[in-house]
Amino acid sequence: MISHAEENYLKAIFKISEKEAKAASTNAIAAELQTTAASVTDMLKRLAEKNLIAYEKYRGVELSGEGNRLATALIRKHRLWEVFLVEKLGFAWDEVHDLAEQLEHVQGDDLVDRLDNFLGHPKFDPHGDPIPDAQGRWAFRPQSLLATLKPGDRGVVTGVDDHSAAFLQYLDQLGLTLGAQLELIERIPYDQSLRIRTQDGREITLSEKVGHNLFVKI
Repeated sequence: MISHAEENYLKAIFKISEKEAKAASTNAIAAELQTTAASVTDMLKRLAEKNLIAYEKYRGVELSGEGNRLATALIRKHRLWEVFLVEKLGFAWDEVHDLAEQLEHVQGDDLVDRLDNFLGHPKFDPHGDPIPDAQGRWAFRPQSLLATLKPGDRGVVTGVDDHSAAFLQYLDQLGLTLGAQLELIERIPYDQSLRIRTQDGREITLSEKVGHNLFVKI
């Protein structure tokens, strides 16, 4: 049995390594968990003693096979709970992260399997993130950041890279939630902002930052 804090570290290491495609640095883990580098170092030593990570000072951190299994299971629970909260309890997509952070630590494989069955085995959560199945297999779909599209490209919003409530609420205001259809009209050279047209004919100018945080399937 590992503690909730240890589970959070494993999940953070997994996410950082996946996003950056390399071993997670101490500073990156500290930033992800909003703690100090010294606290991270202490925790990494504990996780290494339990053979959940491979940790070498100044070289970064990688999950062991067991560490990866535990992190994947934790992410699976988190994202299934998010689906449940949105689809069954009517929460908005910007309200569920903190609740799911608490629910993901509830133990019991049978509970998770029943939740998955009840929800119809969803492949993606309300933010468009893939949900691993009981065997740790991940769903995949081709998608691109809006910022990488060319003028004239059309697509459907499939996910976000920024999960903050402020960003999700901003997308709600613009009507750019999952499933929204859009067309890139113009990339403005001055600041790389993006002018798009929505399915209902509205034209919206988005910042470059938004373009790098919104996934679209062409």
